[in-house]
Amino acid sequence: MTRVVVVGDLMTDAVARARYPLARASDTPAIVTMHGGGSGANIASWLAVEGAEVAFIGRRGADITGRNRDMELMGYGVDARLVMDPERPTGTCVVLVTHKGERTMLSDPGANAALSPEDLPRDLFTQGAHLHLSGYTLINEGSREAGLAALEMARRSGMSVSVDCSSSAPLERTGAEPFLEWTQNVKLLFANADQAKVLTGRDDPAAAAKVLTAWFPQVVVKLSDEGALWYTNGRAEPVQVPAEAVERMVDGTGAGDAFTAGFLPAWLENKPPAESLAAGCRLAAKAISHLGARPRL
Repeated sequence: MTRVVVVGDLMTDAVARARYPLARASDTPAIVTMHGGGSGANIASWLAVEGAEVAFIGRRGADITGRNRDMELMGYGVDARLVMDPERPTGTCVVLVTHKGERTMLSDPGANAALSPEDLPRDLFTQGAHLHLSGYTLINEGSREAGLAALEMARRSGMSVSVDCSSSAPLERTGAEPFLEWTQNVKLLFANADQAKVLTGRDDPAAAAKVLTAWFPQVVVKLSDEGALWYTNGRAEPVQVPAEAVERMVDGTGAGDAFTAGFLPAWLENKPPAESLAAGCRLAAKAISHLGARPRL
């Protein structure tokens, strides 16, 4: 099985799920939970729990939350290569979930913003392995040099590479042109419909995916409750699969990360696109209906 090396963000998520419409400037009853998060760490955790050989490269603070996140990753079976930052705290994200399920994130990257090329273990960049880079690493100016170094090290080592766009608002602030320039030699791009629109200006996800194949040989667009699609240049139409039905909605936070972790192993085994998409949708449904945003063992 191909080893996956994930470079990205490690966070502590404080998720507040409101029971009623938000009462602005007042109190709203909510269910609040604290657990590990970060797109890169989520994907690495799901990959490991699903049986993949995976290493995660990131940065944490010299605090108790950082130690807890480190131990969590190792408990899931991840080869955690975390550098301890002596000054910055472990990253934190406040996730506000309305009573209708709409999510708004308030992120403090903390130590993630200081990830540097020197933090990248050279022994993990080997031919035959796969690099998955969280887009946050490129979008955040402080860690961008590390993200670009990881892409270059993977290229020199002959690794396959995938990148996730991560989040539409910071992607838009960064700009489509720089992001496309940084990632143009990547084999596989993951985006959701909003992120694909930021990069191409196209409202239709299939049309956006087609435009993106000018930069990436393969493109996956996550469509939330409508499933996902895959496109490669030269095809008349994209391959699309519907989302898996869920019995109950526990927490949709991180479902897109679970999709990526479900898709990648099948894709690395050269399974047909529809099979890889279906594997991603199954794991996303599992995340939403049973385990929440990250594995809970």
